[in-house]
Amino acid sequence: MSDDTGDSLRNEALYYHEHPKPGKLEIRATKPMANGRDLARAYSPGVAEACLEIAKDVTNASRYTARGNLVAVVTNGSAVLGLGNIGALASKPVMEGKAVLFKKFANIDCFDIELNATDPEHLADIVCALEPTFGAINLEDIKAPDCFIVEEICRKRMNIPVFHDDQHGTAIVVGAAATNALKVAGKAFEDIKVVSTGGGAAGIACLNMLLKLGVKRENVWLCDIAGLVHEGRETEMTPQKAAFAQPTDQRTLDQAIEGADLFLGLSGPRVLKPELVAKMAERPIIFALANPTPEIMPDLAREVAPDAIIATGRSDFPNQVNNVLCFPFIFRGALDVGASEINDQMQVACVEGIAALARATTSAEAAAAYQGEQLSFGADYLIPKPFDPRLMGVVASAVAKAAMESGVATKPLDDLAKYKADLDGSVFKSAMIMRPVFEAAASTARRIVFAEGEDERVLRAAHAVIEETTETPVLIGRPDVIATRCERAGLSIRPERDFDVVNPENDPRYRAYWETYLELMARKGVTPDLARAIMRTNTTAIGAIMVHRGEADSLICGTFGQYLWHLNYVNQILGTKEFHPIGALSLMIQEDGPIFVADTHVHPEPTPAQLAETVLGCARHMRRFGVSPRIALCSSSEFGNLDIYSGRTQRAAMEILDSQPRDFTYEGEMNVDTALRPEQRERIFPHSRFEGAANALVFATSDSASAVRNTLKTKAGGLEVGPILMGMGNRAHIVTPSITTRGLLNMAAIAGTPVSHYS
Repeated sequence: MSDDTGDSLRNEALYYHEHPKPGKLEIRATKPMANGRDLARAYSPGVAEACLEIAKDVTNASRYTARGNLVAVVTNGSAVLGLGNIGALASKPVMEGKAVLFKKFANIDCFDIELNATDPEHLADIVCALEPTFGAINLEDIKAPDCFIVEEICRKRMNIPVFHDDQHGTAIVVGAAATNALKVAGKAFEDIKVVSTGGGAAGIACLNMLLKLGVKRENVWLCDIAGLVHEGRETEMTPQKAAFAQPTDQRTLDQAIEGADLFLGLSGPRVLKPELVAKMAERPIIFALANPTPEIMPDLAREVAPDAIIATGRSDFPNQVNNVLCFPFIFRGALDVGASEINDQMQVACVEGIAALARATTSAEAAAAYQGEQLSFGADYLIPKPFDPRLMGVVASAVAKAAMESGVATKPLDDLAKYKADLDGSVFKSAMIMRPVFEAAASTARRIVFAEGEDERVLRAAHAVIEETTETPVLIGRPDVIATRCERAGLSIRPERDFDVVNPENDPRYRAYWETYLELMARKGVTPDLARAIMRTNTTAIGAIMVHRGEADSLICGTFGQYLWHLNYVNQILGTKEFHPIGALSLMIQEDGPIFVADTHVHPEPTPAQLAETVLGCARHMRRFGVSPRIALCSSSEFGNLDIYSGRTQRAAMEILDSQPRDFTYEGEMNVDTALRPEQRERIFPHSRFEGAANALVFATSDSASAVRNTLKTKAGGLEVGPILMGMGNRAHIVTPSITTRGLLNMAAIAGTPVSHYS
């Protein structure tokens, strides 16, 4: 990594943590507090009733408080990622990040707790005192051997799950990968020789997990910085290492590796040399998990063992061993059955669930999310991808089942199948809904032209596009201004070196551009002088001409100015009989799931035919996100009870839609609250076409759609993705001036997805 790239990454990371508000978490109330009655129920005197119920029966804490879905992420900062002993306060960004993963992947609420406690017994005392507050404890980044002491004390004294993810999370994912690697290699746990490097918390936990899965203790050979762990050794020893001491004269990894079936590396870079791999058994299994540089790079291992089965801790190689496959879902299952601990049976169930998922047929969602990658079970696909939407249902339900069968569940589930179905339905209730779009965009390299290339938000988005996607950004603007603003923003990217620039003031393509524009517009009142002026000053028109000429695949514009002004030039240049604007669609990501709103900008008062076309476009685009459409045509009229413009228009649109079979669900006309409240819809119209809440709202005027979109964004705290310009074949998207850098990156991912992926 160059110094410039490192500085840029540092600046971007710091900017991410600071803006728009410091940190990555906030606390929100889940109950209304709008009047005196609410206050009286939330606090004195009403709160006393909940307190008394808990005093009678402690299990009521999960009924009347957030404790049943609340986890503490606890550390003393003594072994933070690759940073070492940086202390409790400096570890806080990492713990906040862990809490965010809990929330995003499994909808578990977290408090991160950083403690100034270096003595393990003192630390354990503090953690144990937290039991009344939390439903479970996730110990994190505590150095070995202190972490063993803390966990043992806490598990003995606490009646809630205590889980050190650095140990057991890694061990579970390693166990799943090993289970499947042995199936591929045609070997069995009880027969294999295991050689491991690294006697820290994760390494010891992984070895213990392998023992639970059937590996014989006498077949485990552990090496660390002092060499092979053997009987009688006193240097760098702990009780945990001593459990794997071998009665042997061998002293080195070089000696121990002879005939090994599985190498497990949790140590440091380049520990395993190619000549050592050559000494391993046939079809060796190599888990080189040191980060960022593994014990051996996969290409070096395959030079001497072409049939090796390899996993690393890196996302740029197959078989990434990533704790996020485990910890959100093992806690989800444990919390939902009120488990008093996370025992061996639950951990093994987690292993088996993850492993079985990789062997199962790939889901359509996972295939869409990882376009271009081989997702069929085999040497390069031993464990699922972190964003496989099936993980929640499969793993959490397996853990819950094991907790009930092993007798540690205080709230057993009546219907495990329904529980799994409910988990499956909750997968997309977060910003993770964008992941399939990003992964689909990564399957092809498209050129995205940004019309307002001098805007700092665009510059930051371009930097992110370069880092996170295979797309190539092209910026329209003055190169010297762009370079100055990149430098001022602390970005390492520079025009012409990292991305192409179109300079409206002086570009060799200027003549070709204005002549192309004139050719398109000569019979629509545009003169040569006007064409030349527009190609000097109108960056939206310049970008559209680039797409028209095939010099870019998609245009993003609109960070300033009025939407319809931009749309005019986009339609002039790129509109055809096949491609024409049919509506603007906004995805609003809410706390309880996504909802789509259309048409927010294109047609002020659409005709019934335009509304029907908007509904069809909405359904098509919703599938890009893995969402099954349930579209409500909205009006202040409900199922014909008012003779008003919006009701008549929506009824006519319904007739058009009903004229042909459709492969999605739609219903109307109805009020917004009727669309979103199934019980209300059932009372008003018992024979509605779809069950549950609508996940898309289509309005009869852009005023109504825009009002709902802005209300969801500003007052309901929704995150907007869009507006997505439907009907243009993904050749142009017009954003709004309020868009953020993240919003621009999301739009670039959408623009970077070929139409064939979602048409």
